[in-house]
Amino acid sequence: MNKSTGQNYAVDHLYPPIEPFKRQMVDVGSGHLIYLERCGNPNGTPVIVLHGGPGGGCSPYMRRYFDPQHYHIILFDQRGCGKSTPFADVSNNTTWDLISDIEIIRKLLKIERWILFGGSWGSTLSLLYAQSHPCRTSYMIIRGVFLMTKEELDWFYGGGAGMFFPEHWNVFISLIPKEERHDLITAYHKRLFSGNMALEHKFSSIWAGWETALAVFGSEKKFNEVKTNYTRAFSRLECHYFYNKGFLKSDNQILDNIDKIDKIPSTIIQGRYDMVCPPISAYRLAQKWRNADLKMINCAGHAMSEPGISKALLSTTNKIKNINL
Repeated sequence: MNKSTGQNYAVDHLYPPIEPFKRQMVDVGSGHLIYLERCGNPNGTPVIVLHGGPGGGCSPYMRRYFDPQHYHIILFDQRGCGKSTPFADVSNNTTWDLISDIEIIRKLLKIERWILFGGSWGSTLSLLYAQSHPCRTSYMIIRGVFLMTKEELDWFYGGGAGMFFPEHWNVFISLIPKEERHDLITAYHKRLFSGNMALEHKFSSIWAGWETALAVFGSEKKFNEVKTNYTRAFSRLECHYFYNKGFLKSDNQILDNIDKIDKIPSTIIQGRYDMVCPPISAYRLAQKWRNADLKMINCAGHAMSEPGISKALLSTTNKIKNINL
């Protein structure tokens, strides 16, 4: 995160830290328990926060974009990450399992319709959930749009982003034999699921380090290889989803089904210099989505903590407080 500018904006403008009024583990079947927390006003406008990754987990920071007097704020750790169990596990862990989990949460909390709030992979999941359950979605706020296409994966794992950060790209590819570099997702998948814990930690630190180094615009962040349980779960889950092309039926599934959510109002917030999820995806989405309001944020990259992106997210959640959803 941008400790000098992004974090100051959070301290000065976002809502103060709040604690959940309810924490629980929810059995969603197939051996998975997911961590669920609820904050703010239990009788307020419900909003569910869909975190990124896959495998990123939710954080207390995400609660602070919502007026706790107005919103019923719902966060959960998706299968295999955060406080959910089994940790770092990819069995019975697909996009459609996650969409089923969101519906289990909605029914458990007796919510008819809610706002979807998601960034990066969270935007993907928001779009696919809304297309599956449009009548349950009252509004969408999505950031750092990722449409789960081959073009986007090729950009980030095929050398596109590497042309801007050659020193980081060299670290990312250096441990992969040259004969395997034509398909780095497959090469990393082989090593992240090798069953050798030391090898999995080694390659997960590089996989996560590559994304983290490019997430914040202007940070000039060093490539930090940190071997933790978090990075192992994050990297395994992300690679698992990307290796399986998001478990989508077609490469352009989201845009091809935009008519299913055309009547749902939305705000799309996109960093102009997002190196992880290039702005072309947000632009294409907004062009096809009649009720989408695209806000392109100059001097901003991918991270929600960046000043311009944080400001736009907060402005949107405050604006729609006065709209009858």
